[in-house]
Amino acid sequence: MNLEADDQRQVVLQVGTVLKKLRKERRLSLENLSELSGVSKLTLGNIERGETNPTIGMLWKISNSLSIPLMALFSSESNVNLSRAGEGLRIVGDENNWAIEPMFQNVINNMEMYRAYLQPNSTYHPEKHHQNSTEIATVMSGTLTITDNNETFTLNQYDSISFSTNGTHSYANHTNDVAVLHIILKYRI
Repeated sequence: MNLEADDQRQVVLQVGTVLKKLRKERRLSLENLSELSGVSKLTLGNIERGETNPTIGMLWKISNSLSIPLMALFSSESNVNLSRAGEGLRIVGDENNWAIEPMFQNVINNMEMYRAYLQPNSTYHPEKHHQNSTEIATVMSGTLTITDNNETFTLNQYDSISFSTNGTHSYANHTNDVAVLHIILKYRI
């Protein structure tokens, strides 16, 4: 096993430990959490034991059901954090066209920041986010089309957009290059 595989295994174990702790603090059984999240009891148990690498869709469903920021499932105790592109945790979407690298989380202010990658000629439709939250996206490279509640916006390099996550939104990359974004989520939970 190489170092990257060891690091990935540690993250999977950490998510499982945090999830189990949060579930028990809320006095929820696996069955209760399954009903709340829409993630099967078997899958939740596998996540808690570190036996599966959950998809971003599963993690969104779990964080929504527990009313916590997504990155609370990856809690970090350090006061100083360094985020380098391509290093550390990378969560891939269900269709392998979207990936995020968690950068920073501010639990006190219910904010988190991600580096996101959308593959060429693809579209990503995220799972529903927490109600009354705000998403801010800045295109770091490439060109992207963002649709928010059927209104479409084209963003070029360094353009930013802010919108409520109450409705539906999607990201589309109609170019032949990977689009890179920085995304900030401000939760109202």
